Amino acid sequence: MKSIITTMVLLILMCGAVPAEELETISLDDAAVIGTTIRTDTEVKVEGQAAVRITTLHPTLVCLGEVAGPDIEGATLIFSARVKSALEGSAFLEMWAHLAGGQYFSRGMNSVVDGHADWAVIQTPFIFQKGQKPDKVTLNIVINGKGTVWVDDIVLAKEPLP
Repeated sequence: MKSIITTMVLLILMCGAVPAEELETISLDDAAVIGTTIRTDTEVKVEGQAAVRITTLHPTLVCLGEVAGPDIEGATLIFSARVKSALEGSAFLEMWAHLAGGQYFSRGMNSVVDGHADWAVIQTPFIFQKGQKPDKVTLNIVINGKGTVWVDDIVLAKEPLP
């Protein structure tokens, strides 16, 4: 019996693995199937000449930029932006700190916009202890739902530790 099982296992290995069952394919012949568009909006803005308008059919994350090597050791870095929404869901800011030895994130889940909201300042902080100097920080907006958000007036600020 043992040799039959061993033989069967060897035959399976020699013939290759059982092919994966394809569940669905998504054609990317038209970028509209992705369901997210990002464009400049010169009509709806807070400051300057335009804001970014993000429209999505699905929950998504959009990178708003990266800042290389901010001078932030021993302080709190605060990522804020003005955000307006017309959503079935909510949106918040997310910041990734890229440090020697790893990547760490902060999510502003207690500072969100949801539903139909006029311009609001939302933010997320990240505390850097003495000796912690990021190589860069990545700034994102996370949209949990579908609809449109506008982002304007991104600011990085630092506060001393208490």
